[in-house]
Amino acid sequence: MALSRKSWNYIIIGASVFMIAVLSFINDKTASVPADAVALFDSQMPLKQLHLDDIWLSQQDGQWQCHQQVLNCQQWAQSWQNISVSPLKTEPEHSLAKQTLTIAINHVHTAQQWRYFPNEGLLQSSNQNWYQVPPSLRADLQPILAVPSQSK
Repeated sequence: MALSRKSWNYIIIGASVFMIAVLSFINDKTASVPADAVALFDSQMPLKQLHLDDIWLSQQDGQWQCHQQVLNCQQWAQSWQNISVSPLKTEPEHSLAKQTLTIAINHVHTAQQWRYFPNEGLLQSSNQNWYQVPPSLRADLQPILAVPSQSK
């Protein structure tokens, strides 16, 4: 038995309402920062310099300077400056895709070596403590890089 045009319209409307409800639920769960998240940097200990593998950003005279390939320097700097993390009690499952993160903080003389797992939003401190970045804050932690031109 074939469905009438009216029946198909009801099915399409029902599926659309269901999809909107699912997407709204996902947005509500990922757009907010968890209650246990704390700022990694604050006004007492602000970020001064950051190296993500070979890409860097540095604050000089109140202005952020970045590696020449970084296209979104100010946005990238703001994202790291305002990052919040949730401490984890146990070591999480993580992928092999990691980046070396070197952080320099004002008023601290030695830089800290961290590991960053961008796919999962995980940070591992130099003391082997684990932290998770909320999903809503992860997207801007990676710089947008200019593709170098290749001349022949």
